[in-house]
Amino acid sequence: MDDDETTIDGEIVESTNTPQEADKGTILINMESMIKTHMAAIDKLQIEAKKHKEMLDDIFNNDPTYKDNDEKAKEATKVKQGTKAQILKRPEAAQLDQKVKELKSQLKENQASLSDYLQEYARMAGVNEIEGDDGEIREIVYSAKLIRKSFNFKK
Repeated sequence: MDDDETTIDGEIVESTNTPQEADKGTILINMESMIKTHMAAIDKLQIEAKKHKEMLDDIFNNDPTYKDNDEKAKEATKVKQGTKAQILKRPEAAQLDQKVKELKSQLKENQASLSDYLQEYARMAGVNEIEGDDGEIREIVYSAKLIRKSFNFKK
């Protein structure tokens, strides 16, 4: 009897899973396991890093010289922010500030659109490269990350 056949009540029934589908399933299970292992490792490292950061912050906060310099820096920051706010009240500065914000917004929108176009181009053309107007070949790359889907955060 072949590996892809199963005997049921004396009847030979071919398995619906092809070897590629079975391999794909095994690969997906292994990938999911690796993802979960890495997620757990990242969570553990984040907790450890937070603990050590708090310990380092305590050392800084208990040093009188550091505390004095930190207070001076905070005061300087307040003065700097106040000066910046006064300058931004000038018409030419306010216009430039608004223009910078608009340009940043347009840039973000264009980057999002380009990402969508590149993804669709790669899917339709079956390639992960595109030649620019300057003749330079660029590779289409993707960056994936996990975000929480629910509001039930674990602490």
